[in-house]
Amino acid sequence: MSNRRILRLSGPATHDFLQGLVSNDMAKLPQGPIYAALLTPQGKYMADFFLAADGEDVLLDVDASLADMLVQRLTMYKLRAQVDIADTDLHAHRGLGAPPADGFADPRHPALGWRAYRDHPQTDDTTDWDSLRVAHLIPETGIELTPDTFLLEAGFERLNGVDFRKGCYVGQEVTARMKHKTELRKGLAKVKITGQAPVGTELSADGKAAGTLLTQSGGEAIAYLRFDRATGKMQAGDAVVTRAAAPTT
Repeated sequence: MSNRRILRLSGPATHDFLQGLVSNDMAKLPQGPIYAALLTPQGKYMADFFLAADGEDVLLDVDASLADMLVQRLTMYKLRAQVDIADTDLHAHRGLGAPPADGFADPRHPALGWRAYRDHPQTDDTTDWDSLRVAHLIPETGIELTPDTFLLEAGFERLNGVDFRKGCYVGQEVTARMKHKTELRKGLAKVKITGQAPVGTELSADGKAAGTLLTQSGGEAIAYLRFDRATGKMQAGDAVVTRAAAPTT
């Protein structure tokens, strides 16, 4: 978990500020941490993160590769709002089973166990998280979640990362339109793979582009698919790929 940074947002306008920006409803925060994303005005992914209450403050747990960009974007949005954004010395921990006294259940899926924020790094994590992510179709920052990603194509509704009743936020209009007015033609899906191919290998079906192969584990993988073309065998380099049954929630 050394690839995470924990930010602290404080000040009297913090909750209202975040409510107008992120994909989930800040009103849920008193019941426990939430998973959310910041989008572009065009509805595309910029960053995903966890938000947790710490007294009146909010802790924001984000992949370290996105932290500087996220701080810059939040600073741009806050203008004169009474919100302070600062780094902390906290470290993210995670594990399986019931949450410890200082932890919380991962809001995305029960199989992902718990998370906690502590003042020392985690050194005892041996869990095969890629295997769990593939089994339950959980996207990862920088692999399945990229600047071209739309939240619903990445399964954010299933992962409790988007709220359709909270009102306006940046990118909300596009996200709502995809929910209510269109059928998804592309998106993440679980596949079976025979052979090996690097992350990012293009998938083809009958000579036509069918998607991209992403995280792999134990003969299964996450892929971004064009659903109309992913109906039979697909090729990813020398590997053969077929769509698998959707994971259970």
